[in-house]
Amino acid sequence: MTIRTLCLTSALALFAGAAQAEMTFNRIASFATPDNMGEGEDRARVTSAEIIYASEDGNTLVYTDSPLGVIGRIDITDPRAPKPLGNIEMGGEPTSVAVAGGTAFVGVNTSESFTNPSGKLEMVNMASGEIVGACDLGGQPDSVALAKDGSFVAVAIENERDEDAGDGRVPQMPAGYVAILDVVDGSADCASLVKADVTGLAEIAPEDPEPEFVDINGAGEIVLTLQENNHIVVLNKAGEVLNHFSAGSTDLTGIDATDERGALIFTESQPGRLREPDSVQWIDDETFAIANEGDMDGGSRSFTVFRKDGTELYDSGNSFEHAVVQVGHYPDKRSDAKGAEPEGMEFATFDGTPYMILLSERGSVAGVYDMTDPAAPVLKQMLPSGIAPEGAVAIPQRNLLVTANEEDLVEDGGVRAHVMIYEYAEGEAQYPTLTSAGADELIGWGAISGMVAGEDGLVYAVNDSFYGFQPRIFVIDPSSKPAKITRAIEITRAGMPAQKLDIEGITLDGDGGFWLASEGNTAKLIPHALYHLSAEGEIEDEVGLPAELLAGEKRFGFEGVTMVEGTLWMAVQREWGDDPKDHVKLVSYNPETEEWGAVRYAKAAPEKGWVGLSEITAHGDHVYVVERDNQIGAAAVTKKVYRIPLSEMVPAPLGGELPVVSKEEVRDLIPDLKGWGGYVVDKVEGLAIAQDGTAYVSTDNDGVDDSSGETFFWSFKLD
Repeated sequence: MTIRTLCLTSALALFAGAAQAEMTFNRIASFATPDNMGEGEDRARVTSAEIIYASEDGNTLVYTDSPLGVIGRIDITDPRAPKPLGNIEMGGEPTSVAVAGGTAFVGVNTSESFTNPSGKLEMVNMASGEIVGACDLGGQPDSVALAKDGSFVAVAIENERDEDAGDGRVPQMPAGYVAILDVVDGSADCASLVKADVTGLAEIAPEDPEPEFVDINGAGEIVLTLQENNHIVVLNKAGEVLNHFSAGSTDLTGIDATDERGALIFTESQPGRLREPDSVQWIDDETFAIANEGDMDGGSRSFTVFRKDGTELYDSGNSFEHAVVQVGHYPDKRSDAKGAEPEGMEFATFDGTPYMILLSERGSVAGVYDMTDPAAPVLKQMLPSGIAPEGAVAIPQRNLLVTANEEDLVEDGGVRAHVMIYEYAEGEAQYPTLTSAGADELIGWGAISGMVAGEDGLVYAVNDSFYGFQPRIFVIDPSSKPAKITRAIEITRAGMPAQKLDIEGITLDGDGGFWLASEGNTAKLIPHALYHLSAEGEIEDEVGLPAELLAGEKRFGFEGVTMVEGTLWMAVQREWGDDPKDHVKLVSYNPETEEWGAVRYAKAAPEKGWVGLSEITAHGDHVYVVERDNQIGAAAVTKKVYRIPLSEMVPAPLGGELPVVSKEEVRDLIPDLKGWGGYVVDKVEGLAIAQDGTAYVSTDNDGVDDSSGETFFWSFKLD
């Protein structure tokens, strides 16, 4: 047996090469699933996009929406302007869909309980949306797959376990199986149903297989994953077992295996980690790949390539997760479980090159692998997706790729579930815009807040309190494409990682060191403060706020800091207790005289939510600020850069009347944010201006917590 593992250096080479690639995938559009709701429907209901498929002509998408109990259809005749075709009620929970001819075959879960599972296979006319037939499957369906020639359909009948019963472990009866039905004249022949028995095969709970995902090759052979059983089965159309074997395990090293410690530390290991695969895709008639999501005990954060005889050709080890780390999508809150959690995958050939698309459910990103040699896959790109990509479909005849992203945060006022559309075409990769690939060591990063431009052509950025036990200054080379984090400077106090910080602003002190602004949160014992650091990141001085300022204290404090002729200026994000409505303070502090002062800034009245300041930086004869609302997607209105004449930045004493400065709009950032083909993200947090007038802007990805993880770093020239 020969196993080849993609090494870290190969992953590091990815992003340098992607920018020069002749053909690349780039996102061109997105579709919010609530747009498929009809007039008068409650758009505040949770909706989703999970498993997705395309019509044979590639002009229509169909996806399962479990929360609504529907399938949704989207017209992508113009893929840059997807149009809603509405939802179709399924009379249960749709779990998977596949299309042959003009018919969509939909697995629908109608189970009353875990112990009394039931389900059906619905057939829907893709053009009209009419339900044209249904077959009783006798159990709870999960994955649906169609033979390449459309002659039969296979359904994984999972009869899933109750995670709240028996410590959530298998066996839990009744056992699952594989349902196989002939397709005649575009419809499943219910009378031909075969229930393929896959009990007695796995070493783990052989009496209770948990069929998870099926795929069918050109020879009509079915490959099946038994996720909790950590097993793989190959069957023929008649349901006969041709081969079966354990999915095996992986010794993981160089990972973060500790949950929610507020730090990205990739020095830990998990030996003998069971793979517990979810999705599986044939690469050719002899080989297939599995995505090792894990479920009950395992999850090896990888994908593995097997021959159908059980020979293991390749395992990605920690390399896919490291690539997720480098693009800032690592989900720290999943560290002790399944990390980046590869779950879904798709395989297709574009322009003669076979590609596998691997979805990181928790990292909300997709890896694009060249599978020309299945024993040596090559990672070519990392694509941004919506939150929690569940399914993908390739449409190579139209050079399109689509992902379905299931997470809907409507109940938290966040982004809705989305379908994302990508085009395969000549040109540079537009994402990532910021990466740590190519650094001397693996650098985990995220939650970028404040930034400042150095005289050395570099940009210095800080992370916020999401990584409260690992505050850092990131050194960014913006001349690279994508921009590159070359190193991280640890912020320390007495030589140890500093704690009780919420760093939202950074500026240079003029002597090689830094000043940082901490937003503060008294409820969490995090002080509103300024910190003076050495070039090595050691805190040398802490400056607390004066009583006159703290008298009106609220949680939303300093968001940015800049230096103007020896005086520090800080932007307060939102109104404090002594501010008029829709006015905030720009606060000054002179480190030499220790004098405080302020002026007021009039911000936009919010149409929804709130509007505040998130950055401040001085350049030339002006001070520039970022003014933004907290809205996302179609609700976003205010994401703008304004400038204030430096001549008006004359601080008045705190506690008295404060002058209101004037402002001039410099740039509306919403068109920029729409340029990446997804929805408008809310947190524009960083603004740095170089000596030549190049303005660098960045967004905060919230540490990939209830966020797509997308960080956008871009530049424009000031007039």
